[in-house]
Amino acid sequence: MIRTPVTDLLGIKYPLFQGGMAWIADGKLAAAVSSAGGLGIIAAGNAPASYVKEQIGIAKALTDKPFGVNIMLMSPYADEIASLVCEEGVAVVTTGAGNPSKYMDAWKACGIKVIPVVASVAMAKLMTRLGASALIAEGGESGGHVGELTTMVLTPLITAATHLPVLAAGGIATGCQAAAAFMLGAQGIQMGTRFLSAEECTISQTYREKILKAGDLCTMVTGKKLGHPVRSLRTTFAREYAKAEFGGMDDEELEKLGTGALRKAVVDGDPAGGCYLAGQVAAYVNRIESAKDIIEDVMSGAEECLRGASKWII
Repeated sequence: MIRTPVTDLLGIKYPLFQGGMAWIADGKLAAAVSSAGGLGIIAAGNAPASYVKEQIGIAKALTDKPFGVNIMLMSPYADEIASLVCEEGVAVVTTGAGNPSKYMDAWKACGIKVIPVVASVAMAKLMTRLGASALIAEGGESGGHVGELTTMVLTPLITAATHLPVLAAGGIATGCQAAAAFMLGAQGIQMGTRFLSAEECTISQTYREKILKAGDLCTMVTGKKLGHPVRSLRTTFAREYAKAEFGGMDDEELEKLGTGALRKAVVDGDPAGGCYLAGQVAAYVNRIESAKDIIEDVMSGAEECLRGASKWII
């Protein structure tokens, strides 16, 4: 079994996080991942605090293992949810799409382990100085909001810039990819797209079918003009958005065009108006299985790869 400082820090069996996917990573999925030995994470996304509180309650009812909440700092409800996680005694907070500096002291005072997603060395150093418990180095292969650097480039840069445990994210869906992350210096991994095929993941049937049919060139990035690029499946919505983005549409209209598109994909299964977030590893996701089976497949595969690495050394 792979044991790292991440497993010891959080009291979990495997150094594996489930990514905080907005409208997807709910209390049911988070509980299933945590019960299986990873760290399940509830995504706050742009949802109000009442929704997040409900999902925390669901997770608590389904597992006695630690789980986390991901707070998207661009959300208009970020302040409310930042207070809610303290009130609810959440074990871990991960953050994305912004700088969590103003919340760090309050979270730490509540005993929360703060593990920000970082996409640059500068942010990694800042979060280290402010007392984060660990960092997630997320490369541009990932689904959702993305940075410029790939996981292979970013992970060793971040591990060299901090003394904290680092988890690699982006481009990881198999045991060999997890093993590669460990070889780059990561002490854990975070996966999102692979869990879209979990039995406990409550996405629309349309979303699930699109993921299972995805190929190697299935994703694209939009939103660079607005300063917050997003990777999603190459669908009707994504193509039309890209056309509008580079066709001169002003920023305000672009924002309106994207509003609600993720919910249309996750909840409604709208084939034309939905934004189906996914990482480049979507091509590896080809069967429905439980969260437990996904985790065990990835971790056993990583062990096998790491044990076999010495065959290349003469």
